[in-house]
Amino acid sequence: MGCLVAFRRGLRDLGYVEGQNITVAYRYAEGQRDRLSTLAAELVRLTPDVLWTNSTPAALAAKQATTTIPIVVGSGGDLVELGLVASLARPGGNLTGVDSRPLDLLGKQLELFKETVLTISHVVVLVDPAARAHDRVPSTIEVEARVLGVQLQRVEAGAPDAFEAAFATMVQGGADALMIMDTAFFVQHRQRLQELALRHRLPTMSGTRFHAEAGGLLAYGAFSLELCQRSAVLVDKILKGAKPADLPVERGDKFYLVVNLKTAAALGLTISPLFLGRADEVLR
Repeated sequence: MGCLVAFRRGLRDLGYVEGQNITVAYRYAEGQRDRLSTLAAELVRLTPDVLWTNSTPAALAAKQATTTIPIVVGSGGDLVELGLVASLARPGGNLTGVDSRPLDLLGKQLELFKETVLTISHVVVLVDPAARAHDRVPSTIEVEARVLGVQLQRVEAGAPDAFEAAFATMVQGGADALMIMDTAFFVQHRQRLQELALRHRLPTMSGTRFHAEAGGLLAYGAFSLELCQRSAVLVDKILKGAKPADLPVERGDKFYLVVNLKTAAALGLTISPLFLGRADEVLR
């Protein structure tokens, strides 16, 4: 809902007023990913001028539902790798948007994690098996892990009732830290994930500040609300005649480091003043 609010703010900033010069129809999956295809088909039947969504799974559903109605992704990831666009510079189809670059940041996240908690040596990367982009994780950061002297372990959790078993696997494998992939599914269940991490005394790193607010130790990544607000500009261009194929996919270019000191204290960790000085936000 946060991204939708930000997107609507972006529309208002551009002079759009719902009910006056723009009409917006909404559909909510309420966290149920199996509903996305049905909801996308419903919206397509309304023949809108533009379809907007704020997640990669929803973008995939929209793309499957139509190849002609323009689609704008407010905050997605790995759009090229998933075949949603031909390239960032030349999307080439009916979809464009803003890419938050989640996989690009994994190496930097691991580096910051190790810098903060020097003792970590066995890092679990929690992935959503339903997210096709996660197929390459954590192989994408094996080089960085070797340089940092960190062993990586992939653990999957595709449903809330799989979380307990996933954490049991982490503990049995000797994990001492956890990286949570940046997905709408994990953000939706961030409170539960962070509660389990704290119970098992695992410091966490994620790509969104929402996890840090829920109790994660660290977060480093683009702020999805900013990206969603920014995506309103692309919708505006399409409404004024531009084609998605000709609108380059924009990329997140400002990344935020968030530190949760309350969690650090609960885990018995001391964060250096120098590191805290580099943080964009410190939660106390």
